[in-house]
Amino acid sequence: MNTPSDKTLVPQLLDPRTRRKAFEQVVHLYSQQLYWQIRRIVLVHDDADDVLQNVFLKAWNNIDSFRNDSKLSSWLYRIAVNESIDFIRQKKKTTLDISESDAGIASALIADEYFDGNEIQARLQEAIATLPEKQRIVFNMKYFEEMKYSDMSDILGTTVGALKASYHIAVNKICDFLRSFD
Repeated sequence: MNTPSDKTLVPQLLDPRTRRKAFEQVVHLYSQQLYWQIRRIVLVHDDADDVLQNVFLKAWNNIDSFRNDSKLSSWLYRIAVNESIDFIRQKKKTTLDISESDAGIASALIADEYFDGNEIQARLQEAIATLPEKQRIVFNMKYFEEMKYSDMSDILGTTVGALKASYHIAVNKICDFLRSFD
């Protein structure tokens, strides 16, 4: 089966007669990628599922505002990143125990039935969780998604130079964090 391109998919999304079928294709095409992008930000499977649903709801409700001046995937990633950040901010507001929100991530991940990594991977996620929001997102996109800086720039609305600097700083902080366990 051929994967539809933006050139064929976007006009179908913008046409009310073909919108539903085209959106089903979008969900099929991007669910897994978006899930993992969200999961790397919010860390918990159930939370990632909730945020993913919100992403697709927001995309569906705002499809008419898609200007087609960027790739559809960039638009969806931007929504996913913003929804993930909003979720984390909301969770921090409602979490009374601060240690639960940032510290102890490794323990929580290992206990998560959907986490299939080992302690080292959990420590890496804990190190990533200590990063400021923007550095964490940039690191996840570059390290895990192997995303190009130009694509990240489209999604995050930041210059390539700023993204490279954020990634470099994030890598150094992660290395320092992991060295503290030696």
